[in-house]
Amino acid sequence: MAKRSLDDIDRKLLSLLRNNARTPTAALGRQLSLSRSAVQERLKRLERDGIIAGYTLVVGKDGEAPGVGAHVLLSVDPKAHDQAIGALKKLPEVQSAYTVSGSYDAIAIVSASNAAHLDEILTRIGHLPGVQRTTSSILLSTVVERRA
Repeated sequence: MAKRSLDDIDRKLLSLLRNNARTPTAALGRQLSLSRSAVQERLKRLERDGIIAGYTLVVGKDGEAPGVGAHVLLSVDPKAHDQAIGALKKLPEVQSAYTVSGSYDAIAIVSASNAAHLDEILTRIGHLPGVQRTTSSILLSTVVERRA
């Protein structure tokens, strides 16, 4: 079955879910001028087509345990790129990772419970197969954070 492209209603539905993924389908329907069942069908299609890959929890600042975060830039041996990225994915402290252009090949966003834990994580990342060099920046404060 061919995938449909997103229409204006799909985009508005996705926007509403980004704002609050727990909004009941009946309330979404009222905001979109659709029936509850029409919203459910759209959600099923968006999930089936991979547009909605899942729902997640975002913990507010008051619910987070104190910790330290860092951005870790990685230079990776091109011949071992897949192996390095595969190993990086297995580290639970890695919150997200991206391939990037420029002097480095990837960036990982890591979270640790304290400075000693961060030191351990950085050492583990530096020893991953294929990782040639890392440069880290510890996150001090958040000045802007937008969710896609």
